Amino acid sequence: MGQQLKDNKGLILPPGTVASCFSASMGVSGVGSGDTTATVSSDADGETGSVILGLSDLLIAAMVSPTENKTETAMQTSAVGSAAVAFMTLNGMESLLSHKYLPTENRTEMYSDVFTAILPINNTDLTEPVNFTIQHKKKVPESGMVTCVYWDEKSNNTEEEQQNIEEKEEKAMRWSVEGCLVLYSDENCTVCSCSHLSTFALIMQIGEPPPESDFLEWLNRMCVIVGLFFFALAVFTFLLCSWNPKINNTARLHLCLNLGLSHLLLLWNDRYLEDELACTVMAGLLHFLVVASFVWMQLEALQLYLLVRRLSKVQVIQRDGLPKLLLYLIGYGVPFVIVGVSALVYSDGYGATEAEACWLSRQRNFNWALTGPVIAILGLNWIIFCATLWSLRPTLANMKSDVSQSKDTRLIIFKILAQFVILGCTWILGLYQTNLFFQILFIILNSQQGTFLFIVHCLLNKEVREEYIRWLTCSCRKDRSATDEPSVTEGCDKIEDQRHQDPGKSP
Repeated sequence: MGQQLKDNKGLILPPGTVASCFSASMGVSGVGSGDTTATVSSDADGETGSVILGLSDLLIAAMVSPTENKTETAMQTSAVGSAAVAFMTLNGMESLLSHKYLPTENRTEMYSDVFTAILPINNTDLTEPVNFTIQHKKKVPESGMVTCVYWDEKSNNTEEEQQNIEEKEEKAMRWSVEGCLVLYSDENCTVCSCSHLSTFALIMQIGEPPPESDFLEWLNRMCVIVGLFFFALAVFTFLLCSWNPKINNTARLHLCLNLGLSHLLLLWNDRYLEDELACTVMAGLLHFLVVASFVWMQLEALQLYLLVRRLSKVQVIQRDGLPKLLLYLIGYGVPFVIVGVSALVYSDGYGATEAEACWLSRQRNFNWALTGPVIAILGLNWIIFCATLWSLRPTLANMKSDVSQSKDTRLIIFKILAQFVILGCTWILGLYQTNLFFQILFIILNSQQGTFLFIVHCLLNKEVREEYIRWLTCSCRKDRSATDEPSVTEGCDKIEDQRHQDPGKSP
């Protein structure tokens, strides 16, 4: 068929004949729709694809009279998806002219139909570049680059390379990016600009992620399991222990609940990748829990600051912190608003990611729905933490210098510094993940927030230890000696008692 068209240049064929020729050629290639008896083509058969493209050029030229300046003909067949004088799409051509023909070290994937743009008079020497808007076949991955390519049949082989014919043919037929560039791209389409007309397509290049460290994965899983154990102990303690009524453990309890649940869900995060709905729900729930965790960190920081501020006044602390109702409204209202607005703005942002996890997409910078609030809260926590230390400094300076008071002072300072981890300030290490040392430090510290919460607010609290012993012995225990380590509130109460005894001392 191709040879007959070459031998009869200037021959004008009716549209019906051209459509039949297209259907026959695609049927023989084995990639057209409908019943075929093809034995010619196979997957990524560039030679067959090039033959069909050459035949397509001849058929398009046979529909246009050389004497006509403008001719438009609409055609729709099982082989030709859409056709005009200059543009056509051949169904199934992407299986012949495969993405494998793009020379690159990256992983590639075809992201559009293969289409041809033809000017029977001149295809190469264009005075201005031509722009094409090409629709994507599916959603673009987060870590990928859309590439505008054209089918190049020119051979650049040297004389030495021509000794191997098969190698020559492989190098002569390839997808090339020369003369084509991407003007604009979003999740639905890409605008390509090319300086010539040919056969075009979109190919996605996806860089291979660096290999994950088995050691870091194992370390993270072990540390998270340990942290979950202490989260459970802390939650159990805060729920069942009833000690000093001056202490408000609401923020600490809900901080443990939200952080513990988020760590627990992250352990099974990758098991829901195959179920789109479950993965979307998982990503949304994790978004809510992580934001809620940081909001409760903020409230705990504020609680600590208010407690320390009251130490500078000669008064008895009736109950530290904010009212429970206000804590609940802020602790769960803020994350609910953030997640709700995010879902309304871009609901497709939740789901499976390129990192093989159910998380927030990076498309349209949607990941900032989490990153933004986290950075804001961490910044405020740093400020509140520094203000807390500054407010506590003159109070500690007024304590008596005897042995017991010095011991209490050191312990209170240790507990205040431990808040640095509890309040999430160590999350700043996430900015330095290119270094193995910081990666390990980040995993250990941020997975052990539950451990620090348990040590500071449970294990080092005399009244809580007495509750533990009471549970274990199932009997009432006598009063502990005065040598036990004080809690933060116990130390604060000692400061208050001392101030009432020596009211003449200035704060």
